Amino acid sequence: MKVVLQRVKKASVTVDERTVGEIGPGLCLLVGIEKGDSEKDAQFIARKIVELRIFPDAQDRMNLSLGEIGGGVLAVSQFTLAGSLKKGRRPSFDKAEQPDRACVLFDYFVDCVRELGIPVQTGEFAAMMDVALVNDGPVTFILESHKSTPS
Repeated sequence: MKVVLQRVKKASVTVDERTVGEIGPGLCLLVGIEKGDSEKDAQFIARKIVELRIFPDAQDRMNLSLGEIGGGVLAVSQFTLAGSLKKGRRPSFDKAEQPDRACVLFDYFVDCVRELGIPVQTGEFAAMMDVALVNDGPVTFILESHKSTPS
């Protein structure tokens, strides 16, 4: 799994001019599911995101977690994160998981975050979405389970 996480003041996602998900302070997550990703990857990424200390404390140091600030998550499926730009001029999506499996794993990931006590809003899987956000900082990280999950 690959996740681009952005600390936000607010974020929303719309489909056909209809808001389907919206949060205040928290994290906007662009989530890419790759072939071979498993429930273990989803659990690892969910726990890591919830426990990351990337929000400012009273001294303006990154020292607080998502739960400690009472933040939410806007999770958006993003199959293009599994794309490769190494060859040619057109992206290759050979590493992207099949849509039916990716949808199940994305939903499982969202459930994992919710089970850790964080409110989650989402976009609509496989829809054309407009994502709007106010990046706080800006603070942006990339988290990959295949490079981070202990064997």
